[in-house]
Amino acid sequence: MTLEREVTVRVDGRELDCFLVLPGDGEDGTRRPAVVLIHEIFGPDGHIRDVARRVAALGYVAAAPDLFTGELHHLLTPGNIALAMKSFAEAPPDLRRDPARLAGFAATQPPERRPILEAFGTLSQPKVQEGYARDLRGVAEYLRARPEIDPTKLASIGFCFGGAMSARLATVDPELRAAVIFYGQNPPAESIGAIRARLLGLYGEDDPGISQTVPAFADSLRAHGVSFDYLVYPGAKHAFFNDTRPNFHAASAADAWPRVVRFLAESFAT
Repeated sequence: MTLEREVTVRVDGRELDCFLVLPGDGEDGTRRPAVVLIHEIFGPDGHIRDVARRVAALGYVAAAPDLFTGELHHLLTPGNIALAMKSFAEAPPDLRRDPARLAGFAATQPPERRPILEAFGTLSQPKVQEGYARDLRGVAEYLRARPEIDPTKLASIGFCFGGAMSARLATVDPELRAAVIFYGQNPPAESIGAIRARLLGLYGEDDPGISQTVPAFADSLRAHGVSFDYLVYPGAKHAFFNDTRPNFHAASAADAWPRVVRFLAESFAT
């Protein structure tokens, strides 16, 4: 049995909507580990809520904040994102990693696609991502203050945009125990030395814009003494874990989740 709640988390002068799932009735006096679930570009949709329930079934508190609470939440609808994806299908695979190139590309697209492409460009900007990382640390502090949670045992799991933000959270929260990165871009090289959490990365081979950057990321983490296990799944594309999307790769997803379960258990056991 789990208890689901919609809560509001105040961070850095703004409020974030957050989906919270507590194991049991949430009021048995047990202080449990907690996991921050960080959404894809689609926001905390049904898939993210399903993962939150899976995490709670393991006995952990799960929190899925909506980093796009407000204007972006209303702009980043499935229909608008589908329009953007049509444009990206015709563009170089690394376009989204370069805000300046993305802005130029957006200006060449049909008018109905430009606002969403410009939003994607905004989300790619380092300063914007730094702000989201601070928001996530605020969510982490909110969780540590809750009576149901062991404040020394907090981890994060993120997917795509959220995978990048899971790594980013590890760079700004030295108390984070562990971070799982599902096919997310690497954090800035200069921030890697600040990571204290254990990391687990899960990537798709047919997602070269991201997967080809992972070996160098691993080398940098190793040089800084950061624990990083990763796996690149053959035949898997970007977003292979999301069973509501066309790129879902059942075999890779089935292997990935037990790895996450073991990783969390090991991280919280120490």
